[in-house]
Amino acid sequence: MTKIKAILYDVKGTKKGEIEMPEVFSTKIRKDIAAKYFEATKFTYKHPYTHDPEAGRKHSASGTISHKRHDWKGHYGKGISRVPRKTMWRRGTQFYWVGAEVSGARGGRRVHGPKGIGRERKLNKKEIKIALNSGFAATVSKEHLLSRYSSLTEIKNIPAVIEALPKKTRELKSTLKEVFPGMQEVVFKDRQKRAGRGTTRGRRYKSNAGLLIVTSDDEETKFSGFDIRKVRDVRILDVYPLGRLAVYTKKAIEQLKGEKK
Repeated sequence: MTKIKAILYDVKGTKKGEIEMPEVFSTKIRKDIAAKYFEATKFTYKHPYTHDPEAGRKHSASGTISHKRHDWKGHYGKGISRVPRKTMWRRGTQFYWVGAEVSGARGGRRVHGPKGIGRERKLNKKEIKIALNSGFAATVSKEHLLSRYSSLTEIKNIPAVIEALPKKTRELKSTLKEVFPGMQEVVFKDRQKRAGRGTTRGRRYKSNAGLLIVTSDDEETKFSGFDIRKVRDVRILDVYPLGRLAVYTKKAIEQLKGEKK
């Protein structure tokens, strides 16, 4: 298995040399298993949503309208269906009814509404390991990066490792401009207001994913406008579709070398 070497940068984005990447970045990329793991886990990150099970069933409406002769509140000879109805007014033996309870009536129950979060699919540990390893390996594969980002025709300085992260967001942005020149539209998040009806349905804005920054478990960083994950907190959701642009810290690479992925 050939070892992959990455370019090492200092805090200001200046090249310092090369660093050998762990074996996880040289593993075979399995798109099928990564997609299988993503489909199995994507619903666990969604907010559960379902309707009230009693919604549309709170009327005092009789279940079946009687068509027997001389039956109180019956419909003998009326020529109407047995749809559950509620009484709006009555005059002696004459009634005014409206349909209720059923899905075809106004204010009735909902048909096959969402049941909340479905049952999570289970994968064995070996498949999960292969899927996550494929996600890491795809971050240093130029082929997968170009297939994911259609706006890029050429990718340089991949893979990239930063010796240490600066303390301020402004300094980090200037460092990334040096590391990834001419790739600002992919590196930085760009949030835009959505056009159309989605603005009133909880989808007011849309944005790109931006750069993924992977740090070690010991490093404590906080920057606005970037997705920052520790090595053990990286999910398949962070690296799927395969080929996400990512940058690693030197401590994160050392931690990956010590772990058996």
